[in-house]
Amino acid sequence: MVEEFLPLPYAYDSLEPYIDEQTMKIHHNKHHKGYYDKLMKIIESYPELQEKTIEEILSDLVDISEEIRQQVINFGGGFFHHTFFWDILKKDVPFKKNSEIGREIINKFGRFEDFKEQFSNSAGNLFGSGWTWLILDKATKQLEIIQTKNQNSPLSIEKIPLITIDVWEHAYYLKYKNKRAEYIENFFNIINWKKVEDLFVKAQEKVLA
Repeated sequence: MVEEFLPLPYAYDSLEPYIDEQTMKIHHNKHHKGYYDKLMKIIESYPELQEKTIEEILSDLVDISEEIRQQVINFGGGFFHHTFFWDILKKDVPFKKNSEIGREIINKFGRFEDFKEQFSNSAGNLFGSGWTWLILDKATKQLEIIQTKNQNSPLSIEKIPLITIDVWEHAYYLKYKNKRAEYIENFFNIINWKKVEDLFVKAQEKVLA
């Protein structure tokens, strides 16, 4: 069944000074909670959707009624993406080039600095609102950096998410104003690379199954 809306897995000020406490409170309690509440309202009359996880819903949009499909994409995506985003954030968990994800990033992008530059450029150049992701592609079994607009989900296009950055303005505007590049730069100080490693190991098991 669709997961519950959960508290943040850490205190609201845990990501200071990179993301401020006030932004985290508004982002989690207003934006994230709003997506969840609207999703649950939409699927009230669709018990077949209530029985699925949000990942299952977003991974199989074809069978969803056209009457609600776009709303499910918008609000279901918003709910899942924020839940995923919170889970990959933590201070002082450094990138390790000898980890499995570290070796794969080096293999794919050459150097960590090259990966960081490509990821940052993707996030910085995304017009309007959306997300930049590091994903594992199910078909090619390769890492890839992609953008998704608004709340469109990588789950809907056969991509397994590993890292994401929220570049909707509400994610950074209180602290950074229009300085998206500074927000993106500081994002690399709060990636929970242990969590990303766990996600990558599980993703490999899926694509190799």
